Amino acid sequence: MAQVTNGIRAVLSHPAVYDFAQTLMGASRNRRWMQGAFFRARAGDRVLDVGCGTADILSVLPDVDYVGYDVSEPYIEKARSRWGTRGRFHAALLDAEALSGLGEFDLVLATGLLHHLDDDEVKGLFRILVPALKPGGRIVTVDGTFVAGQNPVARWIISKDRGQNVRTPEAYAQLARESYSDVKGHLIHRNWFPYTYWVMEIGTPIEDLRRAEVHSGESETL
Repeated sequence: MAQVTNGIRAVLSHPAVYDFAQTLMGASRNRRWMQGAFFRARAGDRVLDVGCGTADILSVLPDVDYVGYDVSEPYIEKARSRWGTRGRFHAALLDAEALSGLGEFDLVLATGLLHHLDDDEVKGLFRILVPALKPGGRIVTVDGTFVAGQNPVARWIISKDRGQNVRTPEAYAQLARESYSDVKGHLIHRNWFPYTYWVMEIGTPIEDLRRAEVHSGESETL
């Protein structure tokens, strides 16, 4: 995981500072808009949130079966204290073994995550999520991106992110296409707080991959 956590960026490791920074950037408004436009979670859905932070996405989700994973113990402690029984929160790295015991999900969220991961880590994440999606289920990712002609202030802000793997839209999409045949991308330019987002809605795993995962699981139980 390529991430800068020294200097001024170190303070963002503290949940209260992280939440305050999110508030300054208009995260609450963004979450409401993202839920309506892209997440579209419905009551009763099973939702997996990878890199959930303090799980504030729950503030805009309906009554869902929510599972959040984050490698930061302080973030997860804050999520547990704030949201209690509205979800299950794990301070751990999500891997195939953990996923195997969670069942299938209608919606997998990875908001602000991929730019913290190198290419191999992103491809590995997409691959292990294949058997975790219900038929018709979706993965939605949200990350900062670099594009030609973007607001120079937005580009500067994104360049100072803790995550060191900010990519172009096509580079993000190409990583997803290695495991999924349905990858839709949306480029979002935000003006009131300059920022450029790349949102992907991902579904329909490549059938050979789904078949390989099933066969692999069967062979391990013999």
